Amino acid sequence: MLELRQLHVLKAIAQEGSLAAAARALHYTQPTISHHLAVLESHFDARLVQRGPRGAALTELGVALLPHAEAVLERLRLAEREVRDLAERGAHTLHIGTFPTAGALLLPPAVKALRYAGVHISLTEGELPTLLQGLRARELHAALVFSQPGDRLDLDDDFELYPLLHDPLQLVLPEDHRCADRTHVTLEELRDDDWIGAADPRDPCDRLLSWACAQHSFEPVHTLRTDDYAVVQGFVAAGAGVALIPRLALGPREDVAVRQLKGAPLAREISVAVLRTTAARSIRELVDALTEQARLIQRRWSDADAGLA
Repeated sequence: MLELRQLHVLKAIAQEGSLAAAARALHYTQPTISHHLAVLESHFDARLVQRGPRGAALTELGVALLPHAEAVLERLRLAEREVRDLAERGAHTLHIGTFPTAGALLLPPAVKALRYAGVHISLTEGELPTLLQGLRARELHAALVFSQPGDRLDLDDDFELYPLLHDPLQLVLPEDHRCADRTHVTLEELRDDDWIGAADPRDPCDRLLSWACAQHSFEPVHTLRTDDYAVVQGFVAAGAGVALIPRLALGPREDVAVRQLKGAPLAREISVAVLRTTAARSIRELVDALTEQARLIQRRWSDADAGLA
């Protein structure tokens, strides 16, 4: 029968590059490492590690086994953390990540519902790359994330993605912009304007803008980059450029003009990514509360649009 120590040994050899280094990393003797490796290879009746004068490396079969060994060890680590939380706090701790705009408008009702259900909440706020890193490292049980429609978030099969909200991108112009008196504006009319974009050019909203401008044979020129949408709107108001801002992130300002782009609507998709091993009851509470809040936001938008029609 396989033992966890054998999987730890395989992982350590892969990481350290030799049996001696693996022994030091695990605080074992080298004979102990050799013993566990021999038992593991005997179980599979196959050579998993190739030893040589310069160290050791996994064979093709060892490489095939490694991700499964890592998954088993990671699942055990998560189980230990969850049980310790229950033992120490009397409640499961749910580690949730969020980006700022979703944290302000989507998440609070969900946190309230979870706390009412007796779940302890640990919140982490960050930009999308930080949240995805936290999910992949299993430091977060769940996170609010966003993407272009059809984008893959590069999360493995251990995660479930629940769509929540179709968040349209709004064109934000200075009050005295030549197009500010119009209800709809084409991108072609903004060919010569400066743009204010996200700090990371790979941001889904920025990539969507670049794609849309490419359909009109030009690339937007960015005069400023920031992830703070209040800063974006402030600089738009000052005439430093124009911007596309997700509707969820729009602040109540009267010194900018918010307009629609003509053509196919541009939007980001907001979802919650959930680690499948998380306690089912906690996740159901989270997803249900987020879905209800997203529905209420969508209804408010629909009512506001109907009032402007």
